[in-house]
Amino acid sequence: MSEFDSTGPSPEDQPGLTDTYFRNTRRIVQENGDCEVEYAVFMRRPVTYAGRLAIGWLRAMAAHRGVEVEVEEPHIDGAWVGSGEVLCYIRGPFATLVDLETIFLQRLGASCVAAYNAYNMCVELPDVAFLAMDARHCAGSDMAELMAYGASVGSKKAKAKTGAIGFTGSSTDATAHFFGQERGAGTMPHALVGYAGSTLRAAQMFHESVPDAPLTVLVDYFGKEITDSLEVANHFPELAASGRLAFRLDTHGGRFSEGLDTPQSYAVLDRHVPYATRGYRTDSELKHLMGTGVSVAAVWHLRETLDANGFDKVRIVASSGFGPDKCRMFSFAKAPVDVIGTGSFLPQIWSETYATADIISYNGKPCVKSGREFLLRK
Repeated sequence: MSEFDSTGPSPEDQPGLTDTYFRNTRRIVQENGDCEVEYAVFMRRPVTYAGRLAIGWLRAMAAHRGVEVEVEEPHIDGAWVGSGEVLCYIRGPFATLVDLETIFLQRLGASCVAAYNAYNMCVELPDVAFLAMDARHCAGSDMAELMAYGASVGSKKAKAKTGAIGFTGSSTDATAHFFGQERGAGTMPHALVGYAGSTLRAAQMFHESVPDAPLTVLVDYFGKEITDSLEVANHFPELAASGRLAFRLDTHGGRFSEGLDTPQSYAVLDRHVPYATRGYRTDSELKHLMGTGVSVAAVWHLRETLDANGFDKVRIVASSGFGPDKCRMFSFAKAPVDVIGTGSFLPQIWSETYATADIISYNGKPCVKSGREFLLRK
């Protein structure tokens, strides 16, 4: 196994993946004499530092070229870093480093933003376990690795600072190791329910094929979240009583969960968290509370129905659009959710993931382009 298999593009692939002007500059420097340079790397927004994959790839590339570069990290993984604050300093021969900038920055910025988002989500809901389900929203396996790594950094920080449960796993085997697991975790897709022909039959088939796994059943396929949950719980009373049965809500945002509409959603919230509908500030917050899809009201509605029928040990898993804002509202309204499956720690505005590297000295002499003087060492 090559050291590049888990850190990024190989030396053979790297030239075709980097910007041409950097390759041209490397050639010019090699022909006209190398020099020692120092880069300062920063971002234009606050982030949670997650630099291990980027720096690991940079060191591996430099070692392949027979050079040892010096990387100074003022922050540890998980540290909060302000806008414009230096994330790291990199020192080494100009010809070694110049054409590595493109891929290095690709591997740094997005991970830092994912870590920032994941941390805030875990802190908002410290008693909820999260499952990283970002893979199918990523542009390839390389991005999936960066995003899962970022989520793991944010999660570890939340666990250390607040005792949060945080992220407990990933949906793929390839990224499970970031969360201390050997294998990916997950429930069942809508496709299985459609194949089975009923929610109950899908649950039976799953349990027959994977009898030792806790049974988590997707209940929104037929639009009968309440009816199907009760049918499955009644069919598996022992699993329900032992806490090995869970129902996953992934209701489409174009409709209400079964039994709810706007008045009924207000009524559910009024029974359990009457202050919630008086505390929202925006339309999006109101939708998270009592709108269509997987709302706070939908979770409370399922919870109270299960409890009323003697299934108080059955757990609730929620998915669909759980980013920092939605997690904040679920926390505010004390939504009784046990696990959240999410890929919404992925950056929403990609331009906010752009990391920038500027050379701040040549052969020890401070020098930086106009406007970036704030990067110079004090």
